[in-house]
Amino acid sequence: MTDDATATLAAATTGLLLGGRWVPVDERNALIVDDPATGRPIASVADATLDDAREAIAIADATQASWAATAPRERGEILRRAYESMMDNLDELALLMTLEMGKPLAESRAEVAYAADYLRWFSEEAVRITGSWRTSPDGASRLLVLKSPVGPCLFVTPWNFPLAMGTRKIGPALAAGCTVIVKPAKQTPLSMLALARILQESGLPDGVLSILPTSDSAGVVSTILADKRLRKLSFTGSTGVGEQLAAQAVAGSIRVSLELGGNAPFIVFGDADIEKAVDGAMLAKLRNNGEACTAANRFYVHRSIADEFTAALSSRFDALRIGAGYDSATTLGPLIDRGAVAKVDELVDDAIARGASIVGELQSVPDEGAYRAPAVLANVPFDARIVSEEIFGPIAPVVVFDDEDQVVEWANSSEYGLASYIFTQDLTRAIRVIEALDTGMVGVNRGVLSNVAAPFGGVKSSGYGREGGDDGIEEYLETKYAAVDMS
Repeated sequence: MTDDATATLAAATTGLLLGGRWVPVDERNALIVDDPATGRPIASVADATLDDAREAIAIADATQASWAATAPRERGEILRRAYESMMDNLDELALLMTLEMGKPLAESRAEVAYAADYLRWFSEEAVRITGSWRTSPDGASRLLVLKSPVGPCLFVTPWNFPLAMGTRKIGPALAAGCTVIVKPAKQTPLSMLALARILQESGLPDGVLSILPTSDSAGVVSTILADKRLRKLSFTGSTGVGEQLAAQAVAGSIRVSLELGGNAPFIVFGDADIEKAVDGAMLAKLRNNGEACTAANRFYVHRSIADEFTAALSSRFDALRIGAGYDSATTLGPLIDRGAVAKVDELVDDAIARGASIVGELQSVPDEGAYRAPAVLANVPFDARIVSEEIFGPIAPVVVFDDEDQVVEWANSSEYGLASYIFTQDLTRAIRVIEALDTGMVGVNRGVLSNVAAPFGGVKSSGYGREGGDDGIEEYLETKYAAVDMS
């Protein structure tokens, strides 16, 4: 490990945030954070208890009225200062993220900038919350429509984008005037604790935000969900867990937003620019080491160009440099843990047993850590598990198709509907396929979808609700209507 990494870990925040009070690790059991590149412990953070969960929702409820009454401009300025602080500390935040999550430093830097941009976007949205004043059709009354904050929110965030998935929720909630409790993934609490410190130093009042890293995720989350003072749950993670939490939330009449699993089809038509399609495939497949819900999961390539595309993509895979994310030469880091590697291996083995083949030779990987060699699979049958299940790793299975109707049917056959990608130079076909695909987002001739100004979210088993864009803040606002008699 480098000297910079050692210094970054030494300076990391390790206490949980309970309202405005930092609870040090020596007052709680320790939650151990491992380095995916080595499998060794790198930090200990305070492990939140059920009592902490109960105290957090009580604080959020007690602080809600005063935070909602804070001027929108003031809320926006706090978010703006936090954005600027994140950008000022970009390198330190990126290194901290790489140490606990594993992605290459270049990608961590990109995520910090992307995460910060949500705070900037919603700092501007805070002063643009609107209502309406209309005359009723019969002229006898006036119709006043107001927007008000939902109230205390619980956010459960994943390990794969530990900062961006936080700011995408925290930004609009704070802008709308909601108090917030965050339960970060136990694998990556350091990034979220660093963000909390920045928000606190940017002027966020005590009690508006609590951060509860915990080894008892189910217990802490269930305790908060059972409290009637909670008004909103936003969860990003697996479909199975999301459905369980949604059932608990609905029982308590709590509003819910879910961003769940994905199985994104990547469709390359015969007229596509192959070089551009391969560039897009590298981004859509390998961003975040392949551990992204928007990752291209199954590659449908037209028969006329399948061999050329597969060979070109395999050549690019072969050029990847595998290693620890904090090594500046690394272009593909480790997966989050060895369990993740085992899941990827299982899917690849199933595909090979059904007739698929690995294109080229697999690269060697370091002996320690959670590494998985990248691979392109050819001759993948339609019924292979790797086509229907989320891979979350650097494997690209290629399935050959013959016509548009066939590939659209295959693309829509998944239970998931988060993202999809299409590559074609025919604008009419692009529009036709966009309209036919049953996903919440479509990338056309590009391999990256995420944009703070756009609504992010899916359909079917990929969840519901939207984050980012003009829609993002609406998730944290209630609509109130008043009829004013004019007779």
